[in-house]
This record gives sequence, structure tokens and C-alpha cells, in this order.
Amino acid sequence: MNGKLKSIHPIGWNIIIGTLFARLASSMSMPFLAIYLTMTKGVSPGMTGIIIAVSALVGVFTSYIGGNLSDQFGRKWIMMGSIIVWTFVFLGFAFADHVAWFFILNALNGICKSFFEPTSRALLSDMTKPENKLMIFNLRYAAINVGVAIGPLIGLQLGSSKSSLPFIITAFVYMIYTISLLIQFKKYNLEEKVAIKKERVTMKQSLQVLGKDTIFLLALIGIILGNAGYSQFSSTLSQYFANAPVFLDGVKLFSYVLVLNAITVLIVQYPVTRIGKKYSPLVSIMFGTMTLSLSLLGFGMLKSVPLMFACAVLFTVGEVLMFSMTDVFIDQIAVQNLKGTYFGAMGFSGLGGVIGPWLGGFLLDYYGYGNGAIVFAYLAAVCSLGFPILLYVKIMINKRDMLFENKKLHT
Repeated sequence: MNGKLKSIHPIGWNIIIGTLFARLASSMSMPFLAIYLTMTKGVSPGMTGIIIAVSALVGVFTSYIGGNLSDQFGRKWIMMGSIIVWTFVFLGFAFADHVAWFFILNALNGICKSFFEPTSRALLSDMTKPENKLMIFNLRYAAINVGVAIGPLIGLQLGSSKSSLPFIITAFVYMIYTISLLIQFKKYNLEEKVAIKKERVTMKQSLQVLGKDTIFLLALIGIILGNAGYSQFSSTLSQYFANAPVFLDGVKLFSYVLVLNAITVLIVQYPVTRIGKKYSPLVSIMFGTMTLSLSLLGFGMLKSVPLMFACAVLFTVGEVLMFSMTDVFIDQIAVQNLKGTYFGAMGFSGLGGVIGPWLGGFLLDYYGYGNGAIVFAYLAAVCSLGFPILLYVKIMINKRDMLFENKKLHT
């Protein structure tokens, strides 16, 4: 393991460490945005759901564009441009005082994220040997969750549900991350070398490749449904905890659930990943979808704090099963010179992040905060639909592999 860690390029370490601090900072503010809008700005649950969803909505359509542009023109320019704008977006959140501004800023937040994240993952893939890719993707995933474990606690102390200070701090951290990347890209020319080696493929050509990849398209639909369930954690669940009459101090409870979620990720990530390696990334994603669905049922039906914490742990196991293997799965099925495009096209899974908050907000408006069992039963049902689709994808992959082996035997 020590030898593998030493093989990570300095730019790779910069991305991993930068991810840790960036997520720590954004976790002080963004998970509380729904509560901030409803409790401080007086925005309705339905409108809040739309504002939260717009980030994922624009990300769906821009992630593919960002990934493809990084394949054509290089990772560095896409990463640097998006993170500079991102810094100003967080600063804008601190001073926004109208629903329209929050809508625009969260849309820009989605664009910046959808450009920066798939491009950075593609760059990590470019710089990493095949046998080390699971390790580096999981290091990045662990960095995210270390940040998410600490961020909400700091945010709670800073009064993130009422204060704009966490947004200012987040903007400052992103500015430091920007400067560190600028220094590393200036010092090392690896990114340019990687870009030169690749055959440039136009956006139209890459769309044609993706359009014919039935396995990828069906897997994407299954993951979209799983993401619709996962998105409830920072949208519907936060509003439910903050406003449901069964909870005395729902904001504090939600903060503790956020921290428990992140800590549990760090605890279970290694053993769950070890188990997942024995099967396949897709099998892990399949069972993650079902686990998320079961935990959503629990959130709606159970009322005691210990049982809510148990549901949070179950939800986290499902999250790890899904997201620790998604990057590995995409890396395995992607066309070699279209890695950025495939990682970017995976941004269409953000449709789940659009459907989820919108549907959750609508159900809360319709049934009210006192009927959590009904609301979360519907949401769990939507999430569970991903399982049979992913199972069919698994059957298709098995058939494809068998045909490939038969061809090898007869040649």
C-alpha cells in the first residue's frame, strides 16, 4: 500500500487534499441551504425544492459538455476556469437576498461542479496505473467524506441555517484550492502531455459513440433512479427533520445525522470496498440502490432518535456501495480516448438529483410534514426501481463477455 501511495502524482495529491478541504468548507453551508431558505428567507418547501434541484438540473446538461471539452482541449483549462467561477458563486450566496438570485447562483453552482468534478476524475484516471485506480478513486471518496464529517459540525456552530458567514469561508477555501492547482499545473506539464497523446474526438462523434453504448445508457438510467433516492438526504430529509412536529430540535438532529453519515462512510468504506472487489462494481451499485431504498422507508416510518441514527447508518452503507464503485465501473466500460466524455456523461445521473428534490418537495407540500411515512414510501419506491434495470445490465455484460470469450476460443 505504501508503494502505491508513493506512485500518486503530486497533482493527484493536490486534487485529493483540495477535495477534502473544499468539501469541508462547502459542507458548512450547502447541506443547510434548504433549511436556510425555508426558515430564514421564508421560501416555501416546493420552491426550495426547485432551487435545490436546479443545481442538479443544469449539471445534467453541462457535465457532458465539460467532460468532452476536457478531452478535446485538456483537463487544466476546464478545471481552472470552473473553480475560479465557483469561488465567486459561493461569495454570491453570502450576499444574495432574493429567490431569483439563489436560483441563479445554485444553477451556476451546478455548472461549475459539473465541469470541475468529471474533469478532475478523468485527470486522476489519466495519471494512474490500472491496478491503482480503485485506490485513488476511493482516496478521493474518503477525502470527500472526511470533509463532510467535519463541515456540518462547524456549520452548526456558525449557525449555517441562519448565517451567511459559512459561504464566505467556503469562497476563501476555494480560492486557496485554485491557487494551489495553478501552482501545480505550472510546475508539471503532465496534463498537456496526456492531452496531446489522445486523438481529438468532436462532441458529435462522442455523442454517436455514447448513443450506441446500450450498456452504458441502461446503467445510467438505473443509477439515475438510485440517485433520486440519495438526493433526499440533503433536500427532503433536511426539511422533514427541521419542520416535522415529532422532532423537538430537527436542525440539530439533522446535523448529527450528517456527521454520522460521513463518519460511517470512513468506517465502512474499506470493508465494503473489499467485499465489492470480490464481485463487480455493478453488483455493488445494485445492492446500494436497494439499501438506500430500505433506509428511506425507515426514515419515514420510525420516530425515535436511535432508530433514525440506525437508518442513517443503513443509508450510508447504501451510499458507499453505490458511489465507491461508480467511478471504477465507468472507467472499465469507457472508450479509452473518451474517458472525460464518459465521466462527463455520467453527469446525466444528476437527473436523479433533479427528480428527487422536486418530488420530495411536492410530496411534503401535498401530504405535509406530519405524514413522513407516506412521503418516504413513495420516494423509496422510485429508488428501488433502479435495481431491476441494473440487474438487466449485469445480464447483458455477462452475455457480452461470454461472446467475447467464445470469439477468442475460435480465433
